[in-house]
Amino acid sequence: MGIAAAHLSTKLGRYAVIVLCAVLIGSCVIRWADPIVESVPSIQLRSIAFNDLPNWRGDGQLDAVLAFRKSCPILLGGSEIKASGLTVQPREWSDACAAAEVLAERAGPLDQAAVRGFFEKWFQAYSVSADGQTEGLFTGYFEAGLRGSRQRTERFTIPLFGVPKDLVSVDLGQFDPGLDGKRIVAQVADGKIRPYPRRGDIQDGALRDDTPVLAWVDDPIDAFLLHVQGSGRVALAEGDELRVGYAGNNGHGYVSIGRTLIDRGELPTGQAGWREIRNWIERNPTKAGALLAENPRFIFFREISGEGPIGALGVPLTPRRSLAVDPAFIPLGVPLWLDTVWPGGGDRPLRRLMVAQDTGSAIKGPVRGDFFWGYGRDALVEAGRMKSPGRYFLLLPRRATVPVS
Repeated sequence: MGIAAAHLSTKLGRYAVIVLCAVLIGSCVIRWADPIVESVPSIQLRSIAFNDLPNWRGDGQLDAVLAFRKSCPILLGGSEIKASGLTVQPREWSDACAAAEVLAERAGPLDQAAVRGFFEKWFQAYSVSADGQTEGLFTGYFEAGLRGSRQRTERFTIPLFGVPKDLVSVDLGQFDPGLDGKRIVAQVADGKIRPYPRRGDIQDGALRDDTPVLAWVDDPIDAFLLHVQGSGRVALAEGDELRVGYAGNNGHGYVSIGRTLIDRGELPTGQAGWREIRNWIERNPTKAGALLAENPRFIFFREISGEGPIGALGVPLTPRRSLAVDPAFIPLGVPLWLDTVWPGGGDRPLRRLMVAQDTGSAIKGPVRGDFFWGYGRDALVEAGRMKSPGRYFLLLPRRATVPVS
């Protein structure tokens, strides 16, 4: 994800001229963040037995094997992972990935004990903590559903934009190792770079006329929800379906409009889900644009063909098996055992094997996750009400290098 140039102004210093020159001559490196983190120094891992995982034998895990299998090309071709003194080289995933391939191709139903045996043979489980804390917050997200058209009509007036031609993402680590992992999202205009327009400015027409539009939709709240979720399907008036996914952003930080309404006293704490926000907007239609503009972050999309949606790891997400995490702490691509509760505020356990395959601008911290529920009405309901305390356990290859004490 990009970092707003305005927020980095005090850090750029002598690098500003370098970045400007690089942008103007077209030599800057423009790419999205690598999916595999090379160092995870701030979590502590403790090896545990699989039977110590809460309700380990209560989850049917074949679809988790299939989700992990999607991670394998990235893990095998990525960088080494370092986590709390453990080092995992790309080659150390090879046995587990080969065994997952065999399971996936086996004909007929698989015995659940055999599937569990796959994980028990090739992986070691670790409890995850940060400064002694093992619990965190788990929220939910889903693939949004919208109605739209390829052409602007009297009904369909809200654009879903592709990446603008004047937007660049500059990896500052390419210019100085001290800025490794830092990047800016900027606008190139009149031979200069500057912070990209905020949501409110874009709503007021700040984008260039040649910015691509993938589709036009009929509901600004559905469009905003798509920006938050990052992916969705548009049922087109032309009769087919358009699938879109995240392609870039304007470099500004995410602000929750639900939290904004709570802070203003417009909605009570704990009652600022999408249904309540939509009801508030329907009661206050003249204030809708200003409320949406409170979140300065704006998302640009790309059309997706085939299986999807695509997460930050670059692979299709699996409903109820893919988890968004903070890659500063948890490496993308790895399996995790999740121990939380179902949405709705009760104490019904939700314990299952997940795979870290996505990220999110609001998913920050060592024990923090966003549960991908999939597509449709049920997914929307569960994701919208999920704010569950919980913890997770990391699964790494048994061949991981353990440091000599």
